[in-house]
Amino acid sequence: MSDLHSTVAKADQRILLSVRRYFADEQSVTAARALSWYGGHATGWLAIGLAGAARDRERCGQWLRATGLVASAHLASMVVKQVVRRPRPQVPGLEPLMKTASKHSFPSSHAASAAAAAVSFGSMMPVLPLRTAAAALCFSRLVVGVHFPSDVVVGAAMGAAVAQAGQRWVALGGRCDG
Repeated sequence: MSDLHSTVAKADQRILLSVRRYFADEQSVTAARALSWYGGHATGWLAIGLAGAARDRERCGQWLRATGLVASAHLASMVVKQVVRRPRPQVPGLEPLMKTASKHSFPSSHAASAAAAAVSFGSMMPVLPLRTAAAALCFSRLVVGVHFPSDVVVGAAMGAAVAQAGQRWVALGGRCDG
């Protein structure tokens, strides 16, 4: 194991244990589980995008394209996860607080779709609540103990990059008449 890899692994474990220590109360864990369920398979973010398209006929095409970027970021993270195959955290004293669909953790697909939503939907809805929700969802994956911090950081960076790359395409979307 390289020095950098070892340093990151040790930092990941220390941060994860600290998060669990400070957010182990019932309210924090309940909120983290709820956020994690919301972000599962990007369904909460996809629902926001589809609801935006249904309600905002003037920008329906933009909403649908932005939603496509969220789905694309999620799928891209799943492909990388299957290639890298990093196991979920197995840290002594840190039992996961919820089940996951996959045994692999890198990158966090929850973080990828959350960051993609924050970027993609940012021009069509209030940015502060959107970014706050995305950040809280990313953090929830640490609280429930199913991702290392580096999984979340890379997942979020990946999702934001996918969404940023598609912003011109989103802007080309228009009305959905029909």
